[in-house]
Amino acid sequence: MQKGNCSFGKFRRWIKARRGRTGKESLKEMSQGRNGKTAHGTPRSGSAGNATGNRRNPNPQRTGNRSSNRNGRELYAVRTRKKEPTQDYTLIFIVLFFLAFGLVMLYSTSSYEAGLDFGDSAHYLKRQLASSLMGLAGMVAVSRIPLKFWKKVYLFLYVFSLGMIVLIIPFGTMVNGAKRWIYIGPISVQPAEISKFAVIIMTAVWLSRVTQRTLQTWKGIFTILAPAVVEAAMIYGITSNLSSAIIVLVIAAGMLFVTAEDYRRYFVLAALVVVLAAGIVFWAMKSGGAGGTFRIQRILVWLDPSAYADGKGFQVLQGLYGIGSGGIFGKGLGQSMQKLGYIPEAQNDMIFSIICEELGLFGALSIIMLFIILCWRMMVVATHASDLFGSLITVGVMVHIAVQVILNIAVVTNSIPNTGVTLPFFSYGGSSIMILLAEIGLVLNVARNSRQGDAA
Repeated sequence: MQKGNCSFGKFRRWIKARRGRTGKESLKEMSQGRNGKTAHGTPRSGSAGNATGNRRNPNPQRTGNRSSNRNGRELYAVRTRKKEPTQDYTLIFIVLFFLAFGLVMLYSTSSYEAGLDFGDSAHYLKRQLASSLMGLAGMVAVSRIPLKFWKKVYLFLYVFSLGMIVLIIPFGTMVNGAKRWIYIGPISVQPAEISKFAVIIMTAVWLSRVTQRTLQTWKGIFTILAPAVVEAAMIYGITSNLSSAIIVLVIAAGMLFVTAEDYRRYFVLAALVVVLAAGIVFWAMKSGGAGGTFRIQRILVWLDPSAYADGKGFQVLQGLYGIGSGGIFGKGLGQSMQKLGYIPEAQNDMIFSIICEELGLFGALSIIMLFIILCWRMMVVATHASDLFGSLITVGVMVHIAVQVILNIAVVTNSIPNTGVTLPFFSYGGSSIMILLAEIGLVLNVARNSRQGDAA
């Protein structure tokens, strides 16, 4: 990115030079207008200064110089005035709206099952509210920590995230057939969420230190991706959490893609991934799932959910029923029927189906549009970041949110096989919401220290 930074620097110097020259020309014209003379020093025709200027101003040259000096000082004061830190209030508003509305939808979705399982219809709401408040406090704290701090602790943070994954082996708790959480008293921690935060910081630091020549070689590409590959391999190997492993890899790949100038190698990698995915689907179709893992079964369910309506296809079909029954404007908030035990664990991965049923196509598209605006504001912040490190951090957070939203909606609509991806800000999960808000704090930190107020 050194070449891009150099070009942008030249552009900024060009703009500054243009502004300086324009200011000098305007000051010269102001002084000449007061003297009643043209640029060549001859009197202006029909000018009041030509007829009466000498009588009113015995020393017109001295008056013009005084005016020029005064205006010059004012212009210098404007140029050198210290800019206050800016903030992206559009981004803050969307995040706060998502938090508030997410809690409303979570209560609407989970109240029935929470009342049956825990005797308290607000059980999930209370826990998510506590996590959201802690996440907001963390967001504010992270937004105030200097970005250079993360450059100093990035390696420790990365090793800590790996250590948390390893701790799942002796201390992990089995929930719904998956061992992915560590309980510390009443608090549950999902180390895979910490890994996403660590990979964003780690990849941003490494990318900000390498040259474009390095990124144009296969060795350089795999070197940058190596920390994310190790993290993803441990997540999948220890927790069998394929969705989080994919998200970690996509975050690093997305940050690498936007940094590089030559995209040919990345298109080759993307093509290989597509071919590999198509091969797995083709093999699953040919084998019929015989001797395959539960992931192969999920592929078969994705291809024909009605054939597995009494088993693994039940959740998918019920989610589609909820989406279809919502119509254009939905049944109304709290009026969903699918949440009454038809969709298992609806407050987690399938909450978008309840949103479609209660708020209809209009509500679902409104949520999607707000996510698009959120990502766009992050792109604006990244564009106006004061340095490459801050820009890359913002891109990493943007990629994380975007890919998670896309995967969740694709799973709910049966566009891809079920992968167990939550919807940011809406699905139930304390670790997810706290890490997500910490990432938003990083973006707000970059926005506060942006080089222009355009990011505000």
